[in-house]
Amino acid sequence: PTRKLLTYPFKKYRPSIGVWRSHGDASCLDCHIRWRRRGGCQNRKQSFFDKECPDCPAGFDFILKTTQMFGIQKNQPSTHGSPPDFGSQVAIPPENSFADAFSQLARGRPRPSTKDVMEQAIQDQIGAMHSNRKLKPLRLNANQLEHAYKVAESITDEYAKTFSLGLRLMEAEKQKAVWAIYVWCRRTDELVDGSIATHITPKTLDMWEQRLDQIFEGEAYDELDATLADAVAKFPIGKQGFKDMIEGMRMDLYKARYENFEELLEYCYRVAGTVGLMTTPIMGIAQDAQQSDSEVLNAAVSLGIALQLTNILRDVGEDATQRNRIYLPLDELESFGLRETDIFAGTVDDRWREFMKFQIKRARKYFEIAKQGIGSLDPKVRWAVWGAGMVYGEILDAIEANDYDNLTQRAYVPRWRKFALLPVALVQTLIM
Repeated sequence: PTRKLLTYPFKKYRPSIGVWRSHGDASCLDCHIRWRRRGGCQNRKQSFFDKECPDCPAGFDFILKTTQMFGIQKNQPSTHGSPPDFGSQVAIPPENSFADAFSQLARGRPRPSTKDVMEQAIQDQIGAMHSNRKLKPLRLNANQLEHAYKVAESITDEYAKTFSLGLRLMEAEKQKAVWAIYVWCRRTDELVDGSIATHITPKTLDMWEQRLDQIFEGEAYDELDATLADAVAKFPIGKQGFKDMIEGMRMDLYKARYENFEELLEYCYRVAGTVGLMTTPIMGIAQDAQQSDSEVLNAAVSLGIALQLTNILRDVGEDATQRNRIYLPLDELESFGLRETDIFAGTVDDRWREFMKFQIKRARKYFEIAKQGIGSLDPKVRWAVWGAGMVYGEILDAIEANDYDNLTQRAYVPRWRKFALLPVALVQTLIM
């Protein structure tokens, strides 16, 4: 039977998948992925949120379903100001009294150190890996689940090309589980950084966390939730990493500046280092690993942090001008004689170049820590993991090649270069 399913909210400049209905071999996902690849649809010039999709008889209305699920009034006016004031993607405006109270509470609340947070999550994951838990089987037939995984695969391929390239080197079952995790993480991020971000409140994230609890109980709200429920049933994946990521999204609701690296490190761990915790049980640890489980998981977290630091350095200009967010330690910015105004002005001078050299050096340090743990993973996945890490690390080289101009240019790695790095990664993993 036809079943409406809330799937995935894309950013404003991307076609929305919206509400998907299963109907044979076609779906809104299929036509909208095609829509983006062919450069636009002549019948859909006005809005991404049309109620009817001209290419698909099922149609969709993502805004309606999302707002109903989270209790938001449809057509509720946005309360945030203009981007120059505090950012178009900051969900809670600073002049709002509720936002002020929430921000003060978050800042005044005693927060554990990032090290303690990471250690707690690592121990939770170790416990999951060595437990004999039994989760409820999904009430979903094989055909439905297979189609759901195809949806997850398509989303991963379309929006995480470098990551997806590395996954192609892994076994099929492990690929599926990582697709499920990627899509859940992406959907979580879109709540605070996507097209409905201005309507998202802490209560929304509380409800999203409740959905996470249901997933770990074998209950899925939609088919993409079902892929994650299936993955956590097949692999010993702990829950704390997912909860820590949601907490990172809460940080994005009220925090657009980071006073020092300790604050930034916490954010990087929560939004990206947690992915290392989520995926390591899928990758598997070698039986003859020279490192302890804790050391391997710490290396996995370091890889996630390295990737996030690289993202930050690549997107400095975009984050500042489009979202009024600066994911750089302000005290370090000041120590190099720089101010926020230099970033908004796109000033690339010797001060900025030296500052970027310092930031790139630190990001590479985390890549080196991550590399030390690759040799303790299952030999079958080492190439995939380190291949993706090496390709991503090339973004730092691209920033250098652009003379450290990441304020007006966006560094990228050409596709030919990505493929050229894979044999190098293979050789390195063989001698680890």
